[in-house]
Amino acid sequence: MRKKNLIFALLIIVSVGFIVLGIVNGGALDVLAKAVRICSECIGIG
Repeated sequence: MRKKNLIFALLIIVSVGFIVLGIVNGGALDVLAKAVRICSECIGIG
């Protein structure tokens, strides 16, 4: 049981690290820009 908790904690730490790395790298802005374009096309604004 302890080994399973350790693996889970390690996975969470790595996941948070990748999320932070993506935000610092500017990936969040790219995703936001693509989402706005897709939504604009779907509603017919763009």
